[in-house]
Amino acid sequence: MTLTPYPLGALVRRAFRELDARATLFDLPLGRVFCGPAGHDFSVRFHGRRVSTPFGPAAGPNTQLAQNIALSWLCGGRVVELKTVQVRDDLVIPRPCIDMQTVGYNVEWSQELRLEQSLEEYVKAHVLVRLLAASGRLPIAEDHADVTFDMSVGYDYAGLTSERVVRFLDGMRDATLLVDRLRRELPREAAHLRDLDVPARLADSTSLSTFHGCPPGEIERMAAWLLRDRRLHTVVKLNPTLLGFDDTARLLHDALGYREVVLDRDAFDRDATWDQVVAFVDRLATLAASEGLGFGVKLTNTLVVGNHRAFFPATERVMYLSGAPLHVLAIELLARFRRVFGDRVPVSFSAGIDRHNFPDAVALGLVPVTACTDLLRTGGYGRVRGYFDELGARMDRASARDVDAFVLRAYGQAGPALDSLGPDHHVRERAEQALAAGADLRAAVGPDAFARWRSAAVIRNTAAYAGAVAADPRYAREAQPKPPRKIGRRLWLFDCLTCDKCVPVCPNDANFTFVLPQLAVPLVKIWREGGAWRRRQEGTLTLKERHQIGNFADFCNDCGNCDVFCPEDGGPYVLKPRFFGSEEAWCRDTLGDGFFIETDGRRTRVLGRFAGAEFAMRIEAHRVHFSGPGFDVRFDEDDPEATIDGEIGPGIEVDLGRFHVMQWLVRGLHAPGAVNYVNCLSGDPTHEP
Repeated sequence: MTLTPYPLGALVRRAFRELDARATLFDLPLGRVFCGPAGHDFSVRFHGRRVSTPFGPAAGPNTQLAQNIALSWLCGGRVVELKTVQVRDDLVIPRPCIDMQTVGYNVEWSQELRLEQSLEEYVKAHVLVRLLAASGRLPIAEDHADVTFDMSVGYDYAGLTSERVVRFLDGMRDATLLVDRLRRELPREAAHLRDLDVPARLADSTSLSTFHGCPPGEIERMAAWLLRDRRLHTVVKLNPTLLGFDDTARLLHDALGYREVVLDRDAFDRDATWDQVVAFVDRLATLAASEGLGFGVKLTNTLVVGNHRAFFPATERVMYLSGAPLHVLAIELLARFRRVFGDRVPVSFSAGIDRHNFPDAVALGLVPVTACTDLLRTGGYGRVRGYFDELGARMDRASARDVDAFVLRAYGQAGPALDSLGPDHHVRERAEQALAAGADLRAAVGPDAFARWRSAAVIRNTAAYAGAVAADPRYAREAQPKPPRKIGRRLWLFDCLTCDKCVPVCPNDANFTFVLPQLAVPLVKIWREGGAWRRRQEGTLTLKERHQIGNFADFCNDCGNCDVFCPEDGGPYVLKPRFFGSEEAWCRDTLGDGFFIETDGRRTRVLGRFAGAEFAMRIEAHRVHFSGPGFDVRFDEDDPEATIDGEIGPGIEVDLGRFHVMQWLVRGLHAPGAVNYVNCLSGDPTHEP
């Protein structure tokens, strides 16, 4: 399936209408929106600038479309790692591509939009976030509404320095033309915000991602080019293979028990060695300092392993592991890294982060602390509220109001780290008194001494956490969740358990709910015989559930994640009604069933595909024009059997069940007060301003 970008005007229309109708934003309840912590200061520094939380989504499936980037901001993400882009933007990614049944595996690693589309999508998200922040409709404190976009680029020097990627980088630095064009697309719901000041600069930092086997000299050359030639703060993403095959196997197989995971020895042999990475990190840190720019590393990329499961296509020899076991591997790598570099080289982190270990990662001085696997589980972005709840509770227990104080107090290392303050016993005495009294530690010793003290605590915290995490039973294989339970019933177009798990687990926000009335419609087929119309009933279409599940196909990339968590078989993204935003998209997707609906309130047109057969329906003034394979008929909308007339081929039957399905889908999606991606495309006149 090809992702199709959505107009900003319709996206804003959806957001504002949804707020009014349901008190949700892109299906996230307002109660899950991060408005700023009470009694705590979660702010940290990233490349020298303040960001109000250390959390963000990792570059991946959750950060390539505007609505999901907005969701990450709504739930508290303040450093948003945008999905990695590269010059080869016409790749065919295997489907399905995300397997979250137990830990986490994927075969998805690059953007699914063209470079130019990715740029526009990121600018669209940039504008959308600022519109929401300025709308006055969200109770987000002004000093907690900031957001920083961090680019992610790859994968080799030739592609990185190509004309198209350079144009992308320049567009992220100055998006004036795109911002001005998008501003003109705003709907009447946001007319009062058309003159809002939206910065033209989206990002001045990037993370560099490279292929397994990329020569260390090329990695360094790419990072140096980003620093020197593009003037970008730069983070280099490192691979867990740096631990070496034997130590990785010891941790993964022996300590944690994931013996079924097959390590790819070739990946370890091809990747840069520890000594090579240490050398180029040292040189790049020196270069960045000379250029007045930030430099750091990210721990870690996913771990390449053999494809030993039946979930992905058999053509895929390898897959990429994430989640709980990767957390242990990445923390071990962090400990080794800091034994060499101390706290001199900043580290961002993404490996098995969840609500329980998020405070630990913050206490290690990691910025940002990003999540991906956990956001793909039941609840989706709604899970992030728990991250901040846990962080606040841990800070309270440590008598820490801000993150720096938490770093010092979290593991009881502030006292042992006092030696970093030097020989001045007066400074040490003030520090000890402040510790005992729970007072402001920075004010007690001054900014320079405090920075040394904090760095010393970071190193001690890292050693303490790394020493315990491999033995923590919650990361062992036996503690991991079992595959989600299936009930042995197959999905179909309508009624299911309506557990709604498929909605928040979609990384593109493609699944949604809509209401149809409880009804029972006879499934009638009619044909012409001897100059008269004949009928036959083949059962009844019965709907009983409180609402239905739909899929907005323009956003669905067939990743399969909703199927993993659905209790029924077949996959919501395959068997539930799939709706397209344009006739072009509907015509292009010939392999799947689905619908395209357009209406102006007076005339309605619907295209439908059932089991590969295509149907068209037009309704005006309650008169229906219905056509399909071998027939072209007309009838009254409320009494088709008695009023039908038109052309029909010999031996052809008109399936009025198809008509009723299309008719009720229109009524459900365009009902007064309904809010969805389908009816927001046209500014549906059934809605009040």
